[in-house]
Amino acid sequence: MNPTWVMGYPTGYEEGTFLALDMGGTNLRVCEIVLTDEKGEFDIIQSKYKMPEELKTGSSDELWEYIADCIQQFIEYHHEVEELEGKGENIPLGFTFSYPATQDYIDHGILQRWTKGFDISGVEGKDVAELFEAAIAKRNLPIKLSALINDTTGTLIASHYTDDTTQIGCIFGTGCNAAYMENCGSVPKIADYNLPPDMPIAINCEYGAFDNEHVVLPRTPYDVIIDNDSPRPGQQSFEKMIAGLYLGELFRLVLVDLHDNKSVQIFEGQDIGKLRKAYTLDASFLSMIEEDPFENLSETGDLIKRTLSISATKPELELCRRLAELIGTRAARLSACGVAAICKKKNIASCSVGADGSVFNKYPHFKARGAQALREMLGWPRGKRDPVVIEPAEDGSGVGAALIAALTLKRVKEGNLAGIKNPEGWL
Repeated sequence: MNPTWVMGYPTGYEEGTFLALDMGGTNLRVCEIVLTDEKGEFDIIQSKYKMPEELKTGSSDELWEYIADCIQQFIEYHHEVEELEGKGENIPLGFTFSYPATQDYIDHGILQRWTKGFDISGVEGKDVAELFEAAIAKRNLPIKLSALINDTTGTLIASHYTDDTTQIGCIFGTGCNAAYMENCGSVPKIADYNLPPDMPIAINCEYGAFDNEHVVLPRTPYDVIIDNDSPRPGQQSFEKMIAGLYLGELFRLVLVDLHDNKSVQIFEGQDIGKLRKAYTLDASFLSMIEEDPFENLSETGDLIKRTLSISATKPELELCRRLAELIGTRAARLSACGVAAICKKKNIASCSVGADGSVFNKYPHFKARGAQALREMLGWPRGKRDPVVIEPAEDGSGVGAALIAALTLKRVKEGNLAGIKNPEGWL
């Protein structure tokens, strides 16, 4: 549970031009967002850059040099750098850094640990804002880091910008997480700041690390293998049971185990060498199996043949379909637990939940399964509209980051400097 120093929601009338940098698990995205004078409206231009696999286990210098290169490319493509420099102003930038960080200030963040398969040396325990600014300064780019945020916090703020009934932001993708607005008086970590107890502050839950002690949730032998073989055993235990990064691997491990159990007799007499390769399957593989519309599961058979060079029988295809359903259903129902927990903590009877991420947006039946789980956990009556609805979010890591930069700039102008490390040079 990390305080974010995002102190309240946007009004919908924020204006200005802002940059946003989104460092996700797969891509790096650079955006320019113009918040217009129309309530809740914005214009956006953006470019995506693939995060090289070797970078995910590389060095700190390699990471920040790559990020600075991408930003420079973006600015040079969409603007004349001399034109920006001529204005004599730095463009405020919101940096979506979706990894657990301790934030004593909104423009500062100490990386606690890498997640989502990253293990870059020389960054944990360091201020990522400082490392980023050093790389930008080398290129003399006209940018001011205004806010370091998590994608869940951005999702919360961006969704509230267009729908003011939103009270929770969630990510169900490569990882999983949620954010909500708490009262400062209920956050012991910031008690020393003596802030008004009813002042709102967004909390980044980081509940992907729930039950790292393995005392609450039942784990299968396959969950144990995934944890033990991960870069960080014993960490992000909840995330490893539901996030998109691990769903395909769960599926693969079960099939290998069944094949090696001679009493089951699955894929008999066939070479499963491709299936034995760790992380050869991802969540999209399960999605395609669940989406197969044919009774004979012909598309699933073609997929398995094409991907794994295995010719599956009809019973084997039916087993694969049921296994994908079980893995997808468990992920959706566990994901709903986090939403239900926040609703119960804050006594939220009705709200919208802004959700983003590849699993939420693309995995078949994920939304319906999660909604069913919420009904069961929160005890809603049958036949009525669900009072808490998980909806597709606005662009949290882009628009949300820009909005938070705008809210922070507004606070500086108002003299509310709580949780702002370097307000000088903003105005």
